[in-house]
Amino acid sequence: MRDNTLKYVLVLPAVLVVFATAIWPLMESARLSATVGRLNRPGSLDQYIGLENYTWAFFEEPSFWNSVWVTGVYTLLTVGLTTLLALGLALLLAPGGRLRSGVQTLLILPFAMSPALIGVSFRFMFNPEFGLFDAFFGVVMPPLADVSWLADPTLAFAVCVMADVWGWIPFLTLVLIGGLASIPQDTIEAAQVDGASGWRVFRDITLPQLGPVLAVVIILKSIFSLKTFDQIFMLTNGGPGTATQTLSHYIYFNGMKYGQIGYAASVAWLMVIPMILLTYLYAKYVFRKN
Repeated sequence: MRDNTLKYVLVLPAVLVVFATAIWPLMESARLSATVGRLNRPGSLDQYIGLENYTWAFFEEPSFWNSVWVTGVYTLLTVGLTTLLALGLALLLAPGGRLRSGVQTLLILPFAMSPALIGVSFRFMFNPEFGLFDAFFGVVMPPLADVSWLADPTLAFAVCVMADVWGWIPFLTLVLIGGLASIPQDTIEAAQVDGASGWRVFRDITLPQLGPVLAVVIILKSIFSLKTFDQIFMLTNGGPGTATQTLSHYIYFNGMKYGQIGYAASVAWLMVIPMILLTYLYAKYVFRKN
């Protein structure tokens, strides 16, 4: 067998796996998005209606725009807070940083927990009767004791953001530590010899050289925040009302609970559009030429 033929034969199993697990489901969901697609109506999965599901989502369904708003605010807050906190921890854990061993130990616990488990844990911790935070506030800040955190729309949303930030900080911190380690130390030492303060060194040397890594971190975290589901499902299930219903939960709610597979597929494709853009930006930064 020729070498040219062999390389295609060797890569064929991987191509088949990608086609079966990614490309084919995407093609099938695109087809379903153009159908009535109701599980309680026989034959509706083959009843084509064109772009009606998309126009219904845009012009007739306020709950769709509510989930878009919730997802957008959730993404902005989680990405911003996680990146800032992870950058601070990375600076502490960088070679010569303070509190290196102690903070590094604290990073292990969130890194080992799944998003669903984090959601369950925070749901119990914010329980107004026997939750950890309720007991803590009862001692430190009594006015905040016995507060039904997950029953208030604003507080429930804040808890969801807090849980996501807590779970993602370890990964982003480790990535940023790698980025800090790649910065030439002689440049920093030269600036320090010239009398530059720590803030000037960070602003003029560290941050610009860390820019590409920060861009990758922000894009990657944005992708995961946009499609978050399991943590929201286990923590608030989109409630109270629809205060924490993200797009992923909205798709699940319509597809699995109401059986509107066609409509859910169309909303899923609407969510794919920003994901494709973010993936393109991610690939551009990761595989850019030096």
